[in-house]
Amino acid sequence: MPQYQVWEEFSRAAEKLYLADPMKVRVVLKYRHVDGNLCIKVTDNSACLVYKTDQAQDVKKIEKFHSQLMRLMVSKESRNVIMESE
Repeated sequence: MPQYQVWEEFSRAAEKLYLADPMKVRVVLKYRHVDGNLCIKVTDNSACLVYKTDQAQDVKKIEKFHSQLMRLMVSKESRNVIMESE
């Protein structure tokens, strides 16, 4: 299970994983108040990508990325849309 240290690398890898097979991908957000860590995990049962952070500025990036994925997941033409990563 690769754990990414750089947000841009994680978001690109998660985007590719989602676009490869949108019906199998799951996204999990987990916050541990004791440690102050936020973890986002994207998996399709064969690959699992993890990004952990304790930085407040990364929360906005994760929130934006998560909302983009949710929009793609509920849209009817999700296979034709390519996410724009910033």
